[in-house]
Amino acid sequence: MSSRIKTHVNRDDVVEVISGAHKGRSGRVLQVLRSKNQVIVEGVRMIKKHEKKSQDRPEGGIIEREGPIHISNVKLASSAKSDS
Repeated sequence: MSSRIKTHVNRDDVVEVISGAHKGRSGRVLQVLRSKNQVIVEGVRMIKKHEKKSQDRPEGGIIEREGPIHISNVKLASSAKSDS
């Protein structure tokens, strides 16, 4: 039986990075990786990934996307959801 790990941030919350190379930047949480204690924040820690040619991407090439940040390095700035 697996137990669910509780986190202080959820998907669609607005967070601010409090430590690390991207300190001071903020964005919306796109995904919470509970098993690895990481979050993916929109527009923060952009990484380049080399893609092979495929049917979905016939030209291949280098794409930019968000990379994960450890959950302890972010704090909740404000919530995008309204609890009213």
